[in-house]
Amino acid sequence: MSKVPRITAAKLIKVLLRKRFLFTRQEGSHKIYRNPDGVRATVPDHAGKTIHPKIIKTILVDTGWSLEEFISALKG
Repeated sequence: MSKVPRITAAKLIKVLLRKRFLFTRQEGSHKIYRNPDGVRATVPDHAGKTIHPKIIKTILVDTGWSLEEFISALKG
């Protein structure tokens, strides 16, 4: 099994946008995205800081993606 990549919020948001998630609202530094099916993903957006792997795993569970699917989406 692959390790969870260390990425910034900006890269994670790019993946969400590619996967048809749209920005819905923001609460403080947390940006909330939804896809057309109503699935929600909350991204903590702290400028330039990497997101902790546990938070990325939580987002993967919320969206229903596997780690391999997420890594391939990161690459292109």
